[in-house]
Amino acid sequence: MATEAAAHAPSASEYIVHHLTHFNTLGEKQSVIVDWNTVNIDTLFYSITLGVVGMLLLWLAARKATSGVPGRFQAAVELLVEMVADQAKGLIHSPESRKLVSPLALTVFVWVFLMNAMDFLPLDVIPNIWASIYGSMGHDPHHAYMRVVPTADLNGTLGLSIGVLLVCLFYNVKIKGVSGWVHELFTAPFGSHPVLYPVNFAMQIIEFLAKTVSHGMRLFGNMFAGELLFMLIALMGAAWTGWNATSISLWIGQVLAGSVWAIFHILIVLLQAFIFMMLTLVYVGQAHESH
Repeated sequence: MATEAAAHAPSASEYIVHHLTHFNTLGEKQSVIVDWNTVNIDTLFYSITLGVVGMLLLWLAARKATSGVPGRFQAAVELLVEMVADQAKGLIHSPESRKLVSPLALTVFVWVFLMNAMDFLPLDVIPNIWASIYGSMGHDPHHAYMRVVPTADLNGTLGLSIGVLLVCLFYNVKIKGVSGWVHELFTAPFGSHPVLYPVNFAMQIIEFLAKTVSHGMRLFGNMFAGELLFMLIALMGAAWTGWNATSISLWIGQVLAGSVWAIFHILIVLLQAFIFMMLTLVYVGQAHESH
């Protein structure tokens, strides 16, 4: 029985490819990095769900806030709000703009943190649950793909960075006016001269594209690498099924390596959420500046 199960067990590469494949609108089509012709349903589901969870947590903190001695939850949220407000104050000098940008930055931090934190769930739990549900629907459970970390999907992180780009464009127009912003597009950074208009415009477009792509790619790269490392560590534990001295050593190594990486990954999850929030504030702050 064990020999038969081992014969049907996936290889290491098949295991990783399966876990890097999205549940999308094309069913069994694999989308390891990015595919503009499909919709990754799992990324949409988990990102929207975690966005709602984040808003509910912040709403509960605001609803239960008291003027007396705060509880632990209220104190944690207040520290977070003060931290974001201080960062926004240092980068955006318009008090009127901060009324919108500070809550936006807070939402971005909490949302990205929650999406990143999905990496801490046991690797096979949700995919196995989904495989059981998928199989009960009459489909092949081996084709039940499911990825639960939205920020490890380039589609998701670029969607976030494009949202930040739209906010920046909004403030460029709001602060400078349509004519002022168009004038800046053609006169910065090299000066107002008809010969330099095409060069200035090209440089401005490149700057917007570079900031948007790098904003999304930075978050994606870190979270994708972290997800992949969890998979490689999990493969060490899978060797336990061999029932020999080497496999036992690998299983012990998987427990130790998995624990150490999870502790270190907490810093990565927090740091990437903070960096994404800070870059959002920096880019919006730049939209308030005139060249």
